[in-house]
Amino acid sequence: MNPAPEILRLQDLMPASGRMLTKIASKPAQTAVIDTPFPVPWRRDRPIYINFDYWKQLSRPQRDLLLLRTVCWLIDIKWFQPDVYQALVVAGLIGTGSELFQSDPVGIVVSGGLTALAAIQLWRKYRSNSLELAADESALKVAERRGYDRLEAARHLASAIEAVPAIEGRTAMSFGELVRVQNLRAIADLSAASVPEGMRRS
Repeated sequence: MNPAPEILRLQDLMPASGRMLTKIASKPAQTAVIDTPFPVPWRRDRPIYINFDYWKQLSRPQRDLLLLRTVCWLIDIKWFQPDVYQALVVAGLIGTGSELFQSDPVGIVVSGGLTALAAIQLWRKYRSNSLELAADESALKVAERRGYDRLEAARHLASAIEAVPAIEGRTAMSFGELVRVQNLRAIADLSAASVPEGMRRS
């Protein structure tokens, strides 16, 4: 597969916010079909790397939904949106700076500890099952605007997630992938069992 025309096609498929935020690049050496580094607040760009030798083994609808899902996941991570943990991190950093200025060892340890705790909770939030499921459902909404039927889009994304481990040489799906597939199968009316509500908030 020639990466250049496929990259242009995928860029046109993205929502406008995705085109501004992300950049698709070919990375033939990577073992993943599609991958993106976890977006950190000090980096403005959010690259998406695709191994096009693997990518071509998926059908076009599978590729579309996999790309949209990755873009939606990246868009959903907002480091500077008002949030309790973000406010605690900022407050902790200010407090730690103040204690450093005053050379108060106890204050530095307490402020630094609170900052680290809030940062860990924020990190967990952005790696949670609920965010993964939300990204899948956001991708389905974008796919609908691109002409896909919602149920068919859910089936394509579920089948793409199921196909990726074999392409990458893995023996099985991860727990997170299994949860996502089950949720998508329920959306697509392929299964009566949905993901527990508690997992959506985890």
